[in-house]
Amino acid sequence: MAVAAVDSAMEVVPALVEEAAPEAAGLSCLVNLPGEVLEYILCSGSLTAGDIGRVSSTCRRLREVCQSSGKVWKEQFRVRWPSLMKHYSPTDYVNWLEEYKVRQKAGLEARKIVASFSKRFFSEHVPCNGFSDIENLEGPEIFFEDELVCILNMEGRKALTWKYYAKKILYYLRQQKILNNLKAFLQQPDDYESYLEGAVYIDQYCNPLSDISLKDIQAQIDSIVELVCKTLRGINSRHPSLAFKAGESSMIMEIELQSQVLDAMNYVLYDQLKFKGNRMDYYNALNLYMHQVLIRRTGIPISMSLLYLTIARQLGVPLEPVNFPSHFLLRWCQGAEGATLDIFDYIYIDAFGKGKQLTVKECEYLIGQHVTAALYGVVNVKKVLQRMVGNLLSLGKREGIDQSYQLLRDSLDLYLAMYPDQVQLLLLQARLYFHLGIWPEKSFCLVLKVLDILQHIQTLDPGQHGAVGYLVQHTLEHIERKKEEVGVEVKLRSDEKHRDVCYSIGLIMKHKRYGYNCVIYGWDPTCMMGHEWIRNMNVHSLPHGHHQPFYNVLVEDGSCRYAAQENLEYNVEPQEISHPDVGRYFSEFTGTHYIPNAELEIRYPEDLEFVYETVQNIYSAKKENIDE
Repeated sequence: MAVAAVDSAMEVVPALVEEAAPEAAGLSCLVNLPGEVLEYILCSGSLTAGDIGRVSSTCRRLREVCQSSGKVWKEQFRVRWPSLMKHYSPTDYVNWLEEYKVRQKAGLEARKIVASFSKRFFSEHVPCNGFSDIENLEGPEIFFEDELVCILNMEGRKALTWKYYAKKILYYLRQQKILNNLKAFLQQPDDYESYLEGAVYIDQYCNPLSDISLKDIQAQIDSIVELVCKTLRGINSRHPSLAFKAGESSMIMEIELQSQVLDAMNYVLYDQLKFKGNRMDYYNALNLYMHQVLIRRTGIPISMSLLYLTIARQLGVPLEPVNFPSHFLLRWCQGAEGATLDIFDYIYIDAFGKGKQLTVKECEYLIGQHVTAALYGVVNVKKVLQRMVGNLLSLGKREGIDQSYQLLRDSLDLYLAMYPDQVQLLLLQARLYFHLGIWPEKSFCLVLKVLDILQHIQTLDPGQHGAVGYLVQHTLEHIERKKEEVGVEVKLRSDEKHRDVCYSIGLIMKHKRYGYNCVIYGWDPTCMMGHEWIRNMNVHSLPHGHHQPFYNVLVEDGSCRYAAQENLEYNVEPQEISHPDVGRYFSEFTGTHYIPNAELEIRYPEDLEFVYETVQNIYSAKKENIDE
């Protein structure tokens, strides 16, 4: 009987919303239902927030059921933005109607800003002060971030430009938050030894769009600890480590008991879970990210050591980190407590080498050289993080394909957060900004980040005057050139000087010689590169040399290239091009070609019509042949 009443009320509600007549018989029937049944109906998912607002205005009874802090508005909020619910405690009083309004306002503001980015920054990288609008937003930052995530998760192959800039904004917001957390972490006393926490901050900063948290990583490590305890129980059922509770920091002093823990750890990590040092792909940044080390069960000496160290300490073994050259190690004290110790009173553990225990001489064999006693000493958290970031910095300098140098930029930010007065790194950062053309949005005045960096360098080390002067000169020259730039260059296919251009922006092409797939995002009637580039690329050896159209293409490997027309051909099996900058130029992938966004179409206003004709001729003809 109750079910029938609910079903009947479900059918009545929409009509009541439209009529809003308190005297209607249907409404009278509805408001006499128990409160729980009314809440069930209004939370059924069939009504929008607007519907709930209108229902609550019909009479006092329904207004009470739809109170701002009640279940009805909470359900509206949950259904609309489910990922935000984790930020609320079940015991907190929440005005859900007000939260709904604030979140909706934040979403509209986020979309407004994202929509403006393409027009403002299409022809250059988002500048240093390009995010100032975001920093001044009112309301909770989590609401703004949630809307950006919603944009990124939009289904299909549309809204590519929105997704491109939403990703950049979200990247920036999260990195700023993580960097502030890292700086606060670095202010802890030297005896604060949360190595894992520091490593997670580095991981988060380099992967701000991934869902990485210390809590989740610690939970994965706790599950490994449980496996070690299970093995340890088989070795010694009365081992004191088995009585440790989560979060305890007790240490075991007996060497024999410590040895049993390490034996159990080695078995679980290397035999049971198959963790191993990544010798085959050593120079991969993933080896330094703790969440990836746990997923892939591999890493390099420093990341494997931090995992090993964390597990050992949770089980009462006081291992210490050793910043050994070329190969990070851990040390395990064998001497009596309180005694004067030297480097020979320790066993050194190679977590990269399956937990192998080494003597001092074996450590030297490991790296093939003799080292001083000082290099066997323990290091604090900041030094460990410095080495991790230094490894990332080295990898960032090796980047070849990634022309945004994102890893280099991220690692420089991290290193300078720890050591802000490193002159050579400040110079490198200034050169990087200059190379990438990351300039401010308006006026190009001397508040440029590049010039700020250069001024700081000059203060720290006047001996760098020559390098600083060179960069300042070229920065100011760039500003002057920008001031002289007028309008946007528009290229019309109908122009006589463009008569030899055969292809158009948005077409999926294949390189005849190298076989890579790419999409065209720009073209020139002849090669516009300098003589040195033409010589280095051996353009003169081509049948048509540099006197032929050249095309700017985004390549599937993430690179951007400048290809001669005679080297390109239509890709008869077009596919999406996985390039990070696709959204900068295109708004949609149709399955056969890309559609330019408004900014690119302004520059090539006649190309889209030609693309449609090409697609019709090339791919429709192919389909007809297949059907036959």
